[in-house]
Amino acid sequence: MAQDDIKGLVLDDSGQPLENAYIYNTNSTSHAHTLANGSFILENNKLGDTLNIGLLGFEKTIIIVTNAHLSDGLEVSLKAKAILLDELIITEQVSALNSVAKIDLETNPVNSSQEVLRKVPGLIIGQHAGGGKAEQIFLRGFDIDHGTDISLAVDGMPVNMVSHAHGQGYSDLHFLIPETVNAINFGKGPYYANKGDFATAGFVDFNTKDRLESSEISLSIGQFNSLRTLGMFDLLKNNKRSNAYVALEYIAFDGPFDSPQNFNRLNLFGKFSTYLKGNDKLSVSVSHFTSRWDASGQIPQRAVDSGLITRWGAIDDTEGGTTSRSNVNVSYNALLKEDLQFKSNVFYSKYDFELFSNFTFFLEDPINGDQIKQHESRNIYGFNTQFIKDTQLGNIETKLTSGFGLRHDQVDDVELSHTLNRNETLDYLALGDVNETNMFGFINAEFELNKFVITPALRLDYFKFMYNDDLITPYETQAETKTTFSPKLNIFFNQNNNLQWFLKSGIGFHSNDARVVVAQGGEEILPKAYGTDLGAIWKPFPKMVFNSAVWYLFLEQEFVYVGDAGIVEPSGKSERYGLDIGLRYQFTDWLYFDTDATFTHARSVDEPDGSDYIPLAPDFTLTGGLAINDLKGFSAGIRYRYIDDRPANEDNSVVAEGYFVTDLNMNYALTKNLSFGVVIENVFDTEWNETQFATESRLQNELNPVEEIHFTPGTPFFMKGVVSYRF
Repeated sequence: MAQDDIKGLVLDDSGQPLENAYIYNTNSTSHAHTLANGSFILENNKLGDTLNIGLLGFEKTIIIVTNAHLSDGLEVSLKAKAILLDELIITEQVSALNSVAKIDLETNPVNSSQEVLRKVPGLIIGQHAGGGKAEQIFLRGFDIDHGTDISLAVDGMPVNMVSHAHGQGYSDLHFLIPETVNAINFGKGPYYANKGDFATAGFVDFNTKDRLESSEISLSIGQFNSLRTLGMFDLLKNNKRSNAYVALEYIAFDGPFDSPQNFNRLNLFGKFSTYLKGNDKLSVSVSHFTSRWDASGQIPQRAVDSGLITRWGAIDDTEGGTTSRSNVNVSYNALLKEDLQFKSNVFYSKYDFELFSNFTFFLEDPINGDQIKQHESRNIYGFNTQFIKDTQLGNIETKLTSGFGLRHDQVDDVELSHTLNRNETLDYLALGDVNETNMFGFINAEFELNKFVITPALRLDYFKFMYNDDLITPYETQAETKTTFSPKLNIFFNQNNNLQWFLKSGIGFHSNDARVVVAQGGEEILPKAYGTDLGAIWKPFPKMVFNSAVWYLFLEQEFVYVGDAGIVEPSGKSERYGLDIGLRYQFTDWLYFDTDATFTHARSVDEPDGSDYIPLAPDFTLTGGLAINDLKGFSAGIRYRYIDDRPANEDNSVVAEGYFVTDLNMNYALTKNLSFGVVIENVFDTEWNETQFATESRLQNELNPVEEIHFTPGTPFFMKGVVSYRF
């Protein structure tokens, strides 16, 4: 270490290390960020220089360099405070847009696992199977179904399910208790070397809290027999080196339907974190969730129009399912040398899934109906590692990040069968065992050239797909392997402290279902996605942040949901291009506004004009809201989401209707420990369809099938009250 270098440590006011705090020498303009253990090395300092040390959500500290700092180092404690938008300096942030998401989360907290996903700017979700099924996701002109083109993870543990019984990439995030979320990191497009399978439209990483500010119990009761209880308990209070807490959530809900959903879910989560010698960090988390539900399914518009059923009725109310997931995740972060970090996690998940659906009613079987069962039992094993090295190439500051990892899925009894009344199997349509392995490695370089940051990267993925079909008599293991390279190149230009331009480009992919791969049906195994973004993050005024991007994405193979088979099947090439716009404005310390809009043009490449629409791909979405944050104990938020009319089939002859829905929440802290709240979904009681599909079906009294919109009605005006006590 050079004589003019300062080695230091940044902690919070409870003595725990802070990662990504910013240290800036106003005299030499040298700068640094703290590592995971809170340490930093700042170069080019002189006696009397001024250092600014800060982190969004903490009070800034100003230090005048002394001889003691140069010889013995520096330890700084930052005091937590409310997050204010005017303190955001674009070029100080490791990721400015993710810092904006942190502000969104702070100013307008979530109260359900579904709402956690809505914190990603421009992302819209829909539920269509009794509350227990994973949500349908819309982002950047994609109907992503349940996760085919977005990579989701929690604390480095993947959420997406490969070769899932219901659809490729199926992502059930319901095991995540929203109050445990500490940060949301996201990115749009295939531009990130540490993200592989499914990261085509983008990725979302959720990080859970290491510790609680206080213990809490909460009770929510509302219409439609809704009930939610939450308990979060700090187990190691006032311990500066170690933290531990447990959280428990129980939810019950019948819904507005004529046939009650009888939905319930139980979540358990526990986490222990400790700082070892040198502030190396070890974390262990365990969780378990189980859920069951009944559902009315998607209903045909003609059945409602004729008066056969109401909007809240059902053709087959025996739909529904059960699911559970248990997780163990161990994370270890260490500083191997002053310029070399090591980050890793090892995880295991046990997952079970059983879903009963009826999309076509009596189309295939006019006697028993067309109910199908999808089932699987899965074990997931895996690990991720990263090495982060800060170095110099000549006079160029360089950060090299390399990593490798493994994911292995062992899926038993992947089943698609024709059933009756949820208890009788009439015929097996598919049944077998999947064994799938993904090994990967990547390297990402980050070069600082004055105001430019250039980050070339390369990722290598290897897959082995194996399938044993239980419906054929001779034992046979069908197997395929595939390797793919994914180069990336991102360029950032920091024009000034409040304006950053970026040009991102890269190749990504989404994998195909193992059962399709080994069948050698001529389909792509790892179809690629080619994308580019050009945009900016701009802070024109102290209390305003504006972000925008024009983008393009080409997919070698689209995946399309097929309702009558209950599967996702490969389709042809597609291209999308569009514009993302986001705005954040903090009128006062307590009044915060945000909105995000996405304009998209999405088409199939190989189809003729007029027959090239991508079913359910939206071309305009709008989300946003206004939040009051702790105004003399009062907090409130109004949130809106809009999705326009969109084609439901390839020639746009069937249209899925758009909607504009508004939610409201209010909370008042009666004392420091006790608060009361009200949550209202669909405050204007809008009649809307949450999910819609163009499906060919036949009712029992019909001679011929009909293709039209089948929909799940969106929640009407729905109010619930909440009481919380902290201790």
